[in-house]
Amino acid sequence: MDTQGGRNIDPADQWVLDPETGEYRLHTDAGDAPAATVPEQGGRRARREAERRPAPEPGEGAHDGGGGTGEGARRGGAARSRKAKRSTKRRVLVWTAGTLGFVLVAGAGGAYLLYRHFNNNINTVDVGDAGSKNATSDDAVNILVIGTDSRIGLGGKYGDAGSVGHADTTILFHVAKDRSNATAMSIPRDMVTGIPDCPTKQKDGSTKTIKGTPQASFSPRFNESLGQEGRDPGCTMRTVSEITGLPIDHFILVNFEAVKTLSTAVGGVPICLTHAIDDTDERGQGSHLHLAAGPHTVQGEQALQFVRTRHSLKNGSDLDRIDLQKQFLGSMIRQMKSGNTLTDPTKLFKLANAATKSLTVDTGIGGVDKLTALAKDLNRVDSEHITFTTLPVVDNPAEGKNHRTVVIDQTRAPALLTAIKNDVSLTAVAKKPTTADAKLKGPKADPSQVRVTVYNGGGPQGAAQTTLEWLQNTKGVAHSTNGGNAPGAKQDRTTLAYAPEQADQARALAAMMGLSASALHPGTGASGSGSGTGIGMTLTLGRDFHGPGVPLTDPAKPPTGIPQSRADKKECVG
Repeated sequence: MDTQGGRNIDPADQWVLDPETGEYRLHTDAGDAPAATVPEQGGRRARREAERRPAPEPGEGAHDGGGGTGEGARRGGAARSRKAKRSTKRRVLVWTAGTLGFVLVAGAGGAYLLYRHFNNNINTVDVGDAGSKNATSDDAVNILVIGTDSRIGLGGKYGDAGSVGHADTTILFHVAKDRSNATAMSIPRDMVTGIPDCPTKQKDGSTKTIKGTPQASFSPRFNESLGQEGRDPGCTMRTVSEITGLPIDHFILVNFEAVKTLSTAVGGVPICLTHAIDDTDERGQGSHLHLAAGPHTVQGEQALQFVRTRHSLKNGSDLDRIDLQKQFLGSMIRQMKSGNTLTDPTKLFKLANAATKSLTVDTGIGGVDKLTALAKDLNRVDSEHITFTTLPVVDNPAEGKNHRTVVIDQTRAPALLTAIKNDVSLTAVAKKPTTADAKLKGPKADPSQVRVTVYNGGGPQGAAQTTLEWLQNTKGVAHSTNGGNAPGAKQDRTTLAYAPEQADQARALAAMMGLSASALHPGTGASGSGSGTGIGMTLTLGRDFHGPGVPLTDPAKPPTGIPQSRADKKECVG
């Protein structure tokens, strides 16, 4: 609700039909306020309806945006002297999900025109079974936000005018099942990873499968999952699903213009720099952004320069640029959720118009009603529980000293992905030790006294043998055996079953394997007569196993050593 002259004004009632133009205009009692119009797309229909509509009765004159001169201004002044009847059904729907950048505002009097206008703005891509057909879900939700570097239609302003664009910036936005928290994980574009086969819908309705590219030493890079050989966003969704083990429900694709229009629509995005930026290298390349250290507000072209900056950062890399982008997105979320945006009908209309024109989405959310349903659901997550992080990577060892690409850090990444899969909030406050943690406390047996049979219950092919060799050759666990594939269904988590008297052996093996207390199951599946004697313990490798020595953290606890930032916190970067 807005307040003018001591009266509460419903923002929807400020959008009124101008019978002369057939367009909806923003009306305020301040006669010098500029008129804001719904673009021509809705105007023609409105004119036809206005022509068929009977003339208003005396005292029911239409509002005028005012502020002009001549006949229009005199007519507007007379109209403002009469009060229009307020429909009891007229209301405003004000909703924002800052992470997606979508805001809808509509009054019942003009709802159809606004709905049709916004709906026609949205571009969609049918990704087939790569995503969900339902806009909302009672389960966790995974949305892939893809920033493309496509230059098509931009007149060569940002380089190759014919570039179809790749996955230049990609963020996996995971929302917990209970909507208590969300994690936005950036995926580095220069990460070397395999790309799976990808069925893509063609314009004639047929389906063409683009052959995947297996991972080699130097290629392919993750950004090639979009655009290369005709790959659509569904291909990027399938690639991310393979990397993370998470089903991807929807995608939202944004281009250069989206950053410019959205940042302008909210009145600018506050950012803060620890160091000055002068992003033009010796070859004249870069974003050409020049900002002093300290706080700034960026919008339009300058906002685009900010999220593209990397040459003048610490390492001049894409990873440095991701830090800027996370700050920008967090600040935009705060800006969109602020009262200055939600109570300003002009900003709301501009934001809704800019967002819908700038986005391309999958058909599962390809409409204002579907986007609204999804975003209202996701907006239940409080900003303080939205965490930004980056998929852990390391320099590609195959390149030697030429650090152009990166690969997944198999030591740190599994813990983060496990936490995301289990809806663990990265902002969770450290909890007090539980009784389960006590299982790791106490003396550990010497490796030569540890007896264990290793089964593969869901790990990579050959995992049991690989683990056996690692235990025997590097850890000194000579009394270890390969049990082959575990009987029964595959299990998600790695477990260690042991008899109570083998607790010292279990603690020793847990320390070697990086097992959490929750992975230890005393008194089940094993028996013996003491340390180093009797039947050995049973180690069953689950889907969470990524290699011997790779720590398996408790899925109920947030991982440690993962850089992160929160959407509700103002921070300086650079």
